[in-house]
Amino acid sequence: MVQRGKSINLFLIDGNPNGRMKCTLANWTGLAYRIPRKTIEESQNREELHQTGVYFLFGADEETGESVVYIGQAGVRKNGEGILNRLKEHKRDVDKGYWTEAVLFTTSNNSFGPTEISYLESRFCDVAKQANRYIVKNGNEPNLGNITEEKQTEMEEFIDNARIIMGAMGHKLFEELTTKCETSDTSEETTNPIFYLKRNTRKSNTEVDAKCEQTNEGFVVLKGSRIEMIDSNSLPPAVKRWRENAKVDNDGLLQENVLCSSPTYAAAFVVGGITSGPDSWKNAEGKTLKEIEKAG
Repeated sequence: MVQRGKSINLFLIDGNPNGRMKCTLANWTGLAYRIPRKTIEESQNREELHQTGVYFLFGADEETGESVVYIGQAGVRKNGEGILNRLKEHKRDVDKGYWTEAVLFTTSNNSFGPTEISYLESRFCDVAKQANRYIVKNGNEPNLGNITEEKQTEMEEFIDNARIIMGAMGHKLFEELTTKCETSDTSEETTNPIFYLKRNTRKSNTEVDAKCEQTNEGFVVLKGSRIEMIDSNSLPPAVKRWRENAKVDNDGLLQENVLCSSPTYAAAFVVGGITSGPDSWKNAEGKTLKEIEKAG
């Protein structure tokens, strides 16, 4: 399917790019808000925030520093309070002191009911876990609930638009590190360039055999790559941290995709030392990244 352009309207409520933000998409009834934790009370006069909707609490794990998110839903109660009141409750909750900002989704016509928000909460959790960018802190698995086929299609379209807006608001919660597309034989192939690095290392006298995907964000060393387990003293601190935190089995097989900011850092991640990325990574035809980029 051809990807078409989207027209997004971002309104800085406080005139500050780090402050409150309202986001709409052309020809869509959805509404999204980004609200820093310290400005929750200042948003009391915004009627849309007293409606039913789904919200995301973003922050960092206090021990590891990893990005975390809590995904929840809020219905309108008898007192007329909806999403905003739920955020106030979370702000008072000592067990949820980690979050620094919230992203909320509702609609311009207040059309969400209990069925819709239950479905969205569950699906948003599933998509976020699949993308594996953030640690999802929901303790219980949200229930999809009972939903008609027609309503499910409508909600999935809402989710597609929410993915776009979430990224525009600075959170790549729903974006996987690698991009896949289905081919005619039902197998999956990436839409991005793939490069390979294979060599014997001196440190442990083993063979590294890695695969890397070039994306818009950088270079992703792919799950299943075999990497060197021993670090060189010259290893850059950032790469050293990536290697320390990466999930690798005892045989040096990478158990997850790892995003690196440059081809050289990706190569260093694989071999455990400084090496030229443009000269090390080669495509399936044996051409180096340097040769490909030089050819234009």
